[in-house]
Amino acid sequence: MEMMMMQEQEEAAANKAGSEVSSPNQTIYINNLNEKVKLDELKKSLNAVFSQYGKIVEVLAFKTLKHKGQAWVVFDNPESASNAISKMNGFPFYDKPMRIQFAKTKSDVIAKADGTFVPREKRKRHEEKGGKKKKEQHHDNTRMPIPPYPGVYGSAPPLSQVPYPGGGGGGGGGGVKSNLPEAPAPPNNILFVQHLPHDTTPERLQELFGNYHGFKEVRMVAAKPGIAFVEFADEMQSTAAMHGLEGFTIHQTPMHITYAKK
Repeated sequence: MEMMMMQEQEEAAANKAGSEVSSPNQTIYINNLNEKVKLDELKKSLNAVFSQYGKIVEVLAFKTLKHKGQAWVVFDNPESASNAISKMNGFPFYDKPMRIQFAKTKSDVIAKADGTFVPREKRKRHEEKGGKKKKEQHHDNTRMPIPPYPGVYGSAPPLSQVPYPGGGGGGGGGGVKSNLPEAPAPPNNILFVQHLPHDTTPERLQELFGNYHGFKEVRMVAAKPGIAFVEFADEMQSTAAMHGLEGFTIHQTPMHITYAKK
């Protein structure tokens, strides 16, 4: 229950702040995440990808329908969070570009550490009191429907208004699953490189990927020109190489790099 308090804080702050830009802090907010990835795997993968930018205190993601495709990563200092945003915003993660910004509210663990933590019940009573006062001030106003979230880019949306593209949740579906794209591979130490010119040699790829720590080897398939597999010592090193070389052009053809499926 305590971990869920952060999502409520974030939602309340987002509703209140609208398009307001968040100030730098230890927590980053990520959306546009692939919703087909299981929660445990998502948190583990986020930890692996972002740990290269600093010590991670916790990774938060929730199963609730309205919070799918979103997560929070809490660093131990704002500099690490800022570096992660500048390096990873727009980075393809499970075949979708991540959208990252500073969170509008700090996590419970950070609030407890700096002495600003407010227990859930006290915060709830304070918000209810403020809401009651507002209601009395506007008692004579005509009831109007709440306008939809304006969707200003760069602002964390109210979590309750994030659309869920999958629709209803039943298991029946008759053929619906067959229309969905196959889930991408989770982060691992082997990269799958596509869209290579057919005359690309292993030596050329070794020159490019060999500049990154942990590089081990390049494997090409003679029967399938235009693709290659590049192996690194671990997934953090392969992620760094992917980030650095995604879209790199060889003979005016940009490479496309994803994690290989094992």
